[in-house]
This record gives sequence, structure tokens and C-alpha cells, in this order.
Amino acid sequence: MTGIEKPDTQVFLGRLLAARRAHTLPFQLRELAEEFAHGVLQLLFPHFARQARAEPAAVAEEEARLRVLLRKGLVARDAEPGDLVDRFFAGLPKVYDALLSDADALYQGDPAARSRDEVILAYPGFFAIALYRIAHLLHEQQVALFPRMLTEFAHRETGVDIHPGARIGARFAIDHGTGIVIGETAVLGDGVKLYQGVTLGAASVRKELSQTKRHPTIGNGVVIYANATILGGDTVVGHDSIIGGNVWLTHSVPPKSIITHTETVRRQRPSDDGLEFHL
Repeated sequence: MTGIEKPDTQVFLGRLLAARRAHTLPFQLRELAEEFAHGVLQLLFPHFARQARAEPAAVAEEEARLRVLLRKGLVARDAEPGDLVDRFFAGLPKVYDALLSDADALYQGDPAARSRDEVILAYPGFFAIALYRIAHLLHEQQVALFPRMLTEFAHRETGVDIHPGARIGARFAIDHGTGIVIGETAVLGDGVKLYQGVTLGAASVRKELSQTKRHPTIGNGVVIYANATILGGDTVVGHDSIIGGNVWLTHSVPPKSIITHTETVRRQRPSDDGLEFHL
């Protein structure tokens, strides 16, 4: 005898069946999210299309299919499905314009990029940003779970983890991308650029802080280099600052600062510094 109690398989089977009967989430939610993500990208960008169809009927057909998928992906506590679906598609033009701006920022900021088409097709940073912006549109409408499934799909594909609740401005650029984490209450201004391994996180993970601002605010034009960690809801990085690689930052810094992991004294960034590196 090993002393290990033998489980009652009938009792265990009963527990599993009871859990299945009580399950209220949409069936195959993960697969729905992935299909919806690919479908929206295909609707917005021909780069993701499986076949060349440019006639109006093709666009209408794809939108109708996506409306069905989105309805299936909503959970019981979401608002009236028809209203949510209509509001999502009404918001897509703004998402599309934002993504064109993001693609241009990536292209302009990376000497290795040969075209905007290359950025859209091949850059994991663009893929992650695109699914974040799609998910954020749903998050703003208080959709409960589906937005998180979309960004987690991007996370699995790219290694970039952006919570759909984060607020991110225009011309956002993620270079390389793997290992980036952006928390739920982070706020990023326009023209922010992040390299791989950056964490914009919370200084505390206590559950009772879930309804507070826990993640940092990043000003316009900030560049954050590889493996830098910036924590705390009260931490503000002033506009046009450079945060060097491997920096651990838990306090605010003024605009045009240069912070490195070996320096404790902030230096003012010149207006024509030429200090942005390409990794």
C-alpha cells in the first residue's frame, strides 16, 4: 500500500459533469477570438486576406460574418449584443486610421524597414498593436471577456502582452517586441516607442487595488529601451524622455530626461540629441 487514497471516479465524474452544466461562457471562445481577430485584420488590410476580393459585396460579406462571430463571443453579462456589435463597427474607421499611423511610425523609425507593407505583413509589433486597438474598442464598450481573448491571442503569437484596458496614443511603435508587458491602467501618449522586454507594470499586486490606477503614465515622444521596467500608478515619465536599457524606475522623471541604469542623476535631453539608437 502506498498510503495514497484512491479517488472515487464516479464522484469525480459527477463533479466534472456538474461543472459543464454550470458553464455559461460561449463555447470555443478561444477559437472564436482567433477567427474574429484574423477576420478583422483581413477586413482592414488586404495583407491578411486569404484571397484577392476587392468588390463591395466581398467587404459586406466579411463584415456580416464578423458580426455573427462577435455576437457569439459576447458573454451573458455584456450589454445588448446588437448595440455592441453596431458600436464596434462604427468605431472601426478610427481604429483603421490609428493603425495606419502606427505602421508609418514603425516604418519611419526603423532603418531596416523597406516599406509600410513590410511592417504590416512581417512586424510582430504591428500585429500586437493591431489586436490591442481592436480589443480596446470593445473594452471601451464594457465587453467583459472577448477583448482579453483577443490580446491574449496576440500575446501567444508575438510575446507582446498588452492589456486591452491600457490607453495608448497615436503613432505607437513596438520594435522587436518580445517580452513587452503593458498593464491595464497604463497611459501612453503619442509617438511612444518601446523595445523588447519593456514592462509598464504595477508596483503592488494587491487585489484590493484592482479599481485604482496601478500602472505608469508615459508622455509623448518617449523612447524606452530593452528590458527597462517602469512601475507604479503615480509614476510619470515626462514627454520626450529616453529611458535606457535595464532601467528600474519607480519614480517620476521630468520632460526630456535621460535615464540610464548606471545613473542616478537625471540629465536634460538636448533638443537635437541624436541619441535614439536602433537595435
